[in-house]
Amino acid sequence: MPQHKTRCLKIPCVTTAHRGEYKCKVFNLYHDAWTNAAVVTIGPSSITDDSLVEVDTRGPGIATDKVALLIGNMNYMYHTPLCAPIADVHELANLLRQMDFKVVSLLDLNWQEMNSAVTEFLLLLDKGVYGLLYFAGHGYENYGNSFMVPIDAPASYTSDHCVCVQNILTQMQKKQTGLNVFLLDMCRKRNPYDDVIVQPGLLKVTANIVFGYATCADAEAYEVKKEDVSNGIFISFLKKRVCEDEKVTVMLDKVAEDMGRCRITHGRQALELRSNLSERRSLTDQIHITDCSASYSARNLQWAVSHVLPKSQRLQFDCGVIVQLGFAAEFSNVMVIYTRILEKPPEIDSCSAQLTDFPPDVDIDLKKSNQETLLEAGGLFLIKELSSSEVHSLYTRIRSLQRLRRELTFTVCLHYTYSNIDEEVQERQSITVGKPLVSKLNLHEPRSSHSSSASLASSLNTLNSGDSASNTWSSYPQTDRGSLTSSRSANVPEETESPLSYDVPQPLVTSKSLPHSQVDDTNFKFSDMYNFHSL
Repeated sequence: MPQHKTRCLKIPCVTTAHRGEYKCKVFNLYHDAWTNAAVVTIGPSSITDDSLVEVDTRGPGIATDKVALLIGNMNYMYHTPLCAPIADVHELANLLRQMDFKVVSLLDLNWQEMNSAVTEFLLLLDKGVYGLLYFAGHGYENYGNSFMVPIDAPASYTSDHCVCVQNILTQMQKKQTGLNVFLLDMCRKRNPYDDVIVQPGLLKVTANIVFGYATCADAEAYEVKKEDVSNGIFISFLKKRVCEDEKVTVMLDKVAEDMGRCRITHGRQALELRSNLSERRSLTDQIHITDCSASYSARNLQWAVSHVLPKSQRLQFDCGVIVQLGFAAEFSNVMVIYTRILEKPPEIDSCSAQLTDFPPDVDIDLKKSNQETLLEAGGLFLIKELSSSEVHSLYTRIRSLQRLRRELTFTVCLHYTYSNIDEEVQERQSITVGKPLVSKLNLHEPRSSHSSSASLASSLNTLNSGDSASNTWSSYPQTDRGSLTSSRSANVPEETESPLSYDVPQPLVTSKSLPHSQVDDTNFKFSDMYNFHSL
């Protein structure tokens, strides 16, 4: 850094790009010498355990920023697969974005990926920031501690295979956050195979903690199996209240009352609220950045790293056909790639551009690739960027981008026929689009206790390329969805089917899965009680 020759180096907007070794060179006309290296780490442990938690003097109703991590686990390897988390994460992500939250939405994470995602989430927190964690999937509660179950947890899992929510809370408190909200859409039955009493770090008295449990202690949370994709029970009620300008606890109390009036959940599932929130803080509170513009810019940059899409490209083929290659985000780790024929010579009768040769790291259903609609490609929701075009397109949906270990490379194969020749002709182009969306964070890599993802620094430069982050999209239900065949283990008592002997009450009636601004009195019904299924 030859431009810095002062006695004190000040970096006003710190991101993980600034981590590394720093040495100072002292020189004159005859000699030069270097000092010993000072290692700078930037991560959740940058604030020591002995740091004092200062009182937030800005008053209620103001946040320095708002950040949310949403995780939905469905396709479990050794446990019952779930259906609702994908719709729940999508719905809540849309609503939180409307309230100016920076949202990271992730599906189907294993243990390492969940821990790494939490580490990256903590990087976005700072003094006065509102932090929200939502989890939908299998879970349990032992000795007052809640555990989120990753998709690779073994049949008889223990706390060693899961992620403890209370440990996350202690790390959030070190950031001096303005509000800590946990929305846990999972079972809270005790796990008899886990006798270890986890001792989270010492919680500080901050009076800014809110826990919203989808069910009460030692009880199960349920989803309703349906032919189409719909919200789970908790989000079905939460989505109607979450954008209200009310204190968080007041809003959740209203959700609890709504659930209590539902006959299908009466006596089986009831929302439980635990809180020590002393001030009137709402999820709709405004963000005030005047006094912390530098740190706010740093968080913007840090968040944007994991939401950069590849640039749209125009591919010129030798035959004269021009193909548009475009990208859209469905979740932070799910991307849709589409191809469109922009121009073709008049002598070419028909042509289509299909994608192939994807790396084995990512998850692609080959039977649903290169489809004419998002629905056929496995996409469950309509994406605004793609729905507005009337040009014929082929869609391919790429999941599990967090497992991409190198730049995403694939082949665009152009199939075409001339008007006077029946035989089909092919041309191929190999395309490399870098590491899109959350793949830049390398969540598959272990994190040390004193740093976070090493790859993030090199990724910051990609933000100068003009790529755009994903936008809000409206929902679009569909009947077909990918699932992972898994066997149910009898050793996991907290995830059991609901008894078939229940009397069938009136079905639950609630709003359709729409953006908050479009929610009206349009109703849909849950299916019969025999599809009432526990998480």
